[in-house]
Amino acid sequence: MTSATAQDVDHIVISGMAVEAPGGIDSPGSFWSALETAKELVGSFPRDRGWPIEELLSVSEIEGWTKVCDAGGFLDDAAEFDPAFFGIGQRDALVTDPQQRVALRVAWRALENAGVNPGALAGEDAGCFIGCSPMEYGPAGAEVNEYSGFRTIGAGLLSAAARVSHCLGLIGPSMAVDAACASSLTAVHLAAAAVRDRDCEWALAGAVCVMGSPGAFFEFSKLNALSTDGHCRSYADDATGTLWGEGAGIVIVERESRARRLGHRIYGRLLGSHHNHNGKGKPILVPRTDAQERLIRKTIAKAGIDPADVGMIEGHGTATRAGDPVELIALQNTYGAAGSGPLLGSVKSNAGHAQAAAGMLGLVKLLLAGRYGQIPPTLFADKPTTRVDWDRSSLRLATELQPWDAKDGVRYGAVSSFGAGGSNAHAIIAMPVREESDDF
Repeated sequence: MTSATAQDVDHIVISGMAVEAPGGIDSPGSFWSALETAKELVGSFPRDRGWPIEELLSVSEIEGWTKVCDAGGFLDDAAEFDPAFFGIGQRDALVTDPQQRVALRVAWRALENAGVNPGALAGEDAGCFIGCSPMEYGPAGAEVNEYSGFRTIGAGLLSAAARVSHCLGLIGPSMAVDAACASSLTAVHLAAAAVRDRDCEWALAGAVCVMGSPGAFFEFSKLNALSTDGHCRSYADDATGTLWGEGAGIVIVERESRARRLGHRIYGRLLGSHHNHNGKGKPILVPRTDAQERLIRKTIAKAGIDPADVGMIEGHGTATRAGDPVELIALQNTYGAAGSGPLLGSVKSNAGHAQAAAGMLGLVKLLLAGRYGQIPPTLFADKPTTRVDWDRSSLRLATELQPWDAKDGVRYGAVSSFGAGGSNAHAIIAMPVREESDDF
């Protein structure tokens, strides 16, 4: 018996996508426009969420705490929602975590982007895998109030995926994925595995982050890992820490044969994905070069490609002094050692760190770059960090918009996301050169 050739493989592909990002971004088209023009999407703290802004901005007066700037990457329309459209009652909608609301509308748009009628999917053997983390929304559950009885679904992490499956009538596997900042790509990895193993015919996969409280700013101020100038300077020498943000992205995952049979647009083939954990040893918040390098090498092996073919890497790029050097060394030891000069960047420099949704914004950025044949610039990349030796490999930062050459009609890219609890995820995507002229 002979082994299957590359042409025989029924690849898992991404055939639809939708995104919401800070700065009013609500479509792949507007997202790409911001990326190609190197637009920063950061804004001031929202004043309509009841946050203790004055206390937050003065926390640096406490010894040992870092300055908190009035800045972050926040969704403009996080509070906007039409519950009746999705069949949700008014009181239920009020208690429902905004992450569920955003996930619903982004999933709907992803289906429309794929040319699928979201209102005609009841009974479909389709899965739903949504990355998200707790964000402290709403009143406490251990008290008597007018919302008691609604919080079972409204506040549960499971419901980010369950809401979507219930609304659309999908009957395949449905789960929320919390791997901290690695949630996005882990959700995509699980969705692809489910489709590959025929646990479902196709799946929605992605992640969402809407901050119900500014808790993350307090935490990282105390850890001295928060940006002190209100910018997320990924991989830059003057980076002082990360800047928190929000966002959402969802893609349609299916087998290539199904996508072609139904006439779906193919944004990319998921050649390989993998996730792992740092293991014990260093403190749980500390990233590990050895774990990330192991992850990348396993993903390259799964993808079955020469790492020299990868032209663009969408990195994690938290802009923390601990995180960026660790990631850069792992990338230098793998893709950088292949000698082809891959360009590295991070969407966090545009929009802040969207936490559970960070990898999803990065994946959508990569897919758009492959579709338009251009690698967007990463902000603040003109002075790369001196904490690594850039001369030891061919890896370089993307400092300006430039053409992305295809190899035999395909562009190969990689994307990473790493979680605060030690989880890591990586994926390699092959994007065919765009043949049609359709817009989003």
